[in-house]
Amino acid sequence: MAVSRELHTPLAQLRPPYERILPVAPDAPVEPTAETAGQALVWRLGVGDWKAAHEFARQRAPGTSLILILPPAVDLHDADFLLRAVESCRPQSILPHHPELDLDELLSVLRRTPADLGIEMMDYLLWRGLRIDGETRQLVRRTIELSSHIRTVSGLSRAMYLSRRALGRRFMTRGIPVPSHWLHFTRLLRASLRLQAGDESLMTIAYDLGYSDGFAFSNQMRRLTGLRPTDVRRALGWEWIVEAWLTREFASGGISSRLQHRFTPSPRSLTEVAVGVEPGRTDPYPDVETDAGLPLHPSESAMSANS
Repeated sequence: MAVSRELHTPLAQLRPPYERILPVAPDAPVEPTAETAGQALVWRLGVGDWKAAHEFARQRAPGTSLILILPPAVDLHDADFLLRAVESCRPQSILPHHPELDLDELLSVLRRTPADLGIEMMDYLLWRGLRIDGETRQLVRRTIELSSHIRTVSGLSRAMYLSRRALGRRFMTRGIPVPSHWLHFTRLLRASLRLQAGDESLMTIAYDLGYSDGFAFSNQMRRLTGLRPTDVRRALGWEWIVEAWLTREFASGGISSRLQHRFTPSPRSLTEVAVGVEPGRTDPYPDVETDAGLPLHPSESAMSANS
């Protein structure tokens, strides 16, 4: 569905149920709302006021995917502005110039599974304000990568050649969520991307993840993110799902206060309304389990409570 004639601004918006592309004025309010879930911003670099559009894209609501459309090659005399946009705005995708915006093409971009989820998720978290040392970043990234096939924290620690206690202590002292939360969330994130692709059943995905059935899988997703499989099917993209998880971690103390102030803007927006987290709530999911149905290791439970 090509709709370029409807749009005369550099910015356009997609949001569920994705029936049309909506124009956005660069001076429009950027305050996040519950509708942020599954929302995407499209920025056509060759159209309109670059400075105003850049500021809007840079300050967009947390979890809003950004798709950049390159200008025609003949207009790209200086690539510096493009590099600045990529660095400061962190687009989800960069598309070549095309005179028309096509809704179906943009939706396929939102459904895109990252080639390397570890790299892209870490890039997103760093852009959002997570500041941890390089060695810990490598451990987090490795955890995300291993979530494709490892189901337990014991298996995760063995794959990293660290004891479970040492791995948990490293995460705890850096003020970030405990390893089990990273592992189980990123497995659910991978499942969400498969759900959005639309060609697999919930039961098939649940079995692949090691759950007894779709209900157990759905309940785990609810505990970790406040979302249901129907939510992630309806709203495309993965950044907003990360924000839902971050809000759970913020509310439970899974992210230390010394790190929380670096997240700007705060992820409260999308999540307190759409996910239902109450400010100040101390433990929104006290019974998170391993895939084998066993409770967390006592030392890790203590780390989670004290982080």
